[in-house]
Amino acid sequence: MMAALKRLMHLRGELLEEVSMARHVSWRAGGLVERFYTPVDVDDLALFLQGLPSGEPVYFIGLGSNLLVRDGGLRGTVVHLHAALKDIHFESCHPRNGCAEQDAASHGVVYAQAGVASPKVARFAANHDLVGAEFLAGIPGTLGGALAMNAGCYGHETWEYVSLVQTIDRHGQVYLRTPAEFEVAYRHVEFAQALSPIPTPTLPASGEGASPICGGGREGEHLRRVGSDEWFLAAWLRLPKGDGAASREQIKQLLAKRIASQPLNLPNAGSVFRNPPGDYAARLIESCGLKGRQIGQAQVSEKHANFIVNLGGAQASDIEDLIELVQQTVQTQTGVRLQPEVRIIGDK
Repeated sequence: MMAALKRLMHLRGELLEEVSMARHVSWRAGGLVERFYTPVDVDDLALFLQGLPSGEPVYFIGLGSNLLVRDGGLRGTVVHLHAALKDIHFESCHPRNGCAEQDAASHGVVYAQAGVASPKVARFAANHDLVGAEFLAGIPGTLGGALAMNAGCYGHETWEYVSLVQTIDRHGQVYLRTPAEFEVAYRHVEFAQALSPIPTPTLPASGEGASPICGGGREGEHLRRVGSDEWFLAAWLRLPKGDGAASREQIKQLLAKRIASQPLNLPNAGSVFRNPPGDYAARLIESCGLKGRQIGQAQVSEKHANFIVNLGGAQASDIEDLIELVQQTVQTQTGVRLQPEVRIIGDK
C-alpha cells in the first residue's frame, strides 16, 4: 500500500508504516507511528504534504531530543527532517537574507536548514569567524527544534540571531518570514496575533460532526500555529564577525562543561522542565530529595536533577509518570509548578 501511494504521489523520499518511535527519540522509548516519511528535499516534502488528507495529523521531528511519544503510539504521519534537510552555508549580509548590506563589514549570515544539528551550526559559524552561536553547541537537537522552542543555554537563545526563516504549511506552501511575524519568549515561539488567520473546513450547523470554532479567529478561521499548521524549514542567522579560534575554544569549554554536568551516557531528552522565574528547576528538584527517584527503568538523574534518564528498557509511561511525580512533589513542597520543556504526544 505504501509503495503504491509513493508511486501515485511521485515521491522520491522514503515512506514507511508502523515505525517504532523509540528508534527516533533520544529517550529510546515510545510506541509506533502509522506513517513515517523522510523527504529528499523541500520540493519532495511539499509534494508529500500536498497529497495528505486535510485532517491527517502531521508531526515534524529532527533528532527527537525534546520529545516523548507515548506507548500507544501516534495516529498520522511523522516527517523526519534530520536525514534530509542538512544544507548549511555562509552568506554575506544582504536584504534578501534579512541583514542590511551596510552591516556586511561587521556581520555575516549562516544559512542552515532545519535538519542540521545545532552543534554543527555552532562549529560552522566559528570556522567562518562568526561569533555568538557558541551556545548552540550545548543544545542536543536540530536547528528546526531550536527555532520551534527558542532553545537556549549559557545565557543565549536561538532567536537572538534569527534574521529570516523559511517555513512550510500542511498544504506544501513555502514561506519566507521575518522575526516580526512571531511572538518569541522563553522556550516558546508562536505566530503573532496579527498574522492572517487561515480558513478551517466548513462545519455542519448541528448533528454529527458539529463542533464549535476555537482560537479567537474570525468565524470559519483560526490562527496559524507553529508546529501544527506551519513548520520551520530553515533559518538565516545574523552573527557578528570575530575571533574564530576563540569561538572554537569556547565551544570546546562548553562541551566539556556539558559532559561533566550532564548524564550523557544514558538515553535522555535534555532538560525536562523549564526554569521558573528567578530559580532553577534542577535546584528545586534536588531540594525535594528527588535525585535518583525511579519509576520502572526511568530515573531522575543522580548527576543532574533536571534530567530523566532511561536506565534500560524504560517505557514511555514510566518517564511520563516520573515527570508527573516530580511536578507534584515540587509543587507540594515549594509551591512552584514546574512546566515541562519536553513535548509529550500520542496515545497512552
